[in-house]
Amino acid sequence: MTRLLIVDDEALVRAGLKMILESADDLEVVAEAEDGADAAAMVRQHQPDVVLMDIRMPRLDGLAATREIQALPDPPKVVVLTTFDLDDYVFRALQAGASGFLLKDTPPRELVQAVRVVADGEAMLSPAVTRRLIGHFAADPRTDRQRQARRRLTALTDREREVLAAVAHGLSNADIGKTLFMSEATVKAHVSRVLVKLNATNRVQVAILAHDAGLLDQ
Repeated sequence: MTRLLIVDDEALVRAGLKMILESADDLEVVAEAEDGADAAAMVRQHQPDVVLMDIRMPRLDGLAATREIQALPDPPKVVVLTTFDLDDYVFRALQAGASGFLLKDTPPRELVQAVRVVADGEAMLSPAVTRRLIGHFAADPRTDRQRQARRRLTALTDREREVLAAVAHGLSNADIGKTLFMSEATVKAHVSRVLVKLNATNRVQVAILAHDAGLLDQ
């Protein structure tokens, strides 16, 4: 059973999300919060596996709340919710450690599947969405950000760079294994090493780093 926390300042949205999510036998909403200011305390109290986090809230927005949650020991996965698919707050939340984002009008079946994917630690952004998001907000390639990203990638082996590029393109572990002729267990091991070497929290962060370094253009 995957335990969920919903953080949104609109009661109607929380009720709708809970109804959709609990229609699945393997998902349980264990708590709700009406503002980001309460999110970290709720995580400590209820220990959810996944947090669905609204971005725009009155007291503490989803960006700050995500940072607070990611600072906790063994934090849950965070999925940010937005009504805008290219919201700058969304991009900043991904950088802060969120595992992905969903539009609030995502169809129920896709919402349930996305939560399952995130709970399993897989990539949840489709390749098209990933490219749109990081491409829209990526820094100018002439800035220090690209140089810093490329310097961080020097810690990776050639094989790890191949795996990183595949992750950045939004491929699942199974698809990476088929593309690079490796077992899924080997892919998982490579992904884990890449996360450690790059000091990244999740696959979305390494996708952003790969884009900043220009790895997807090579």
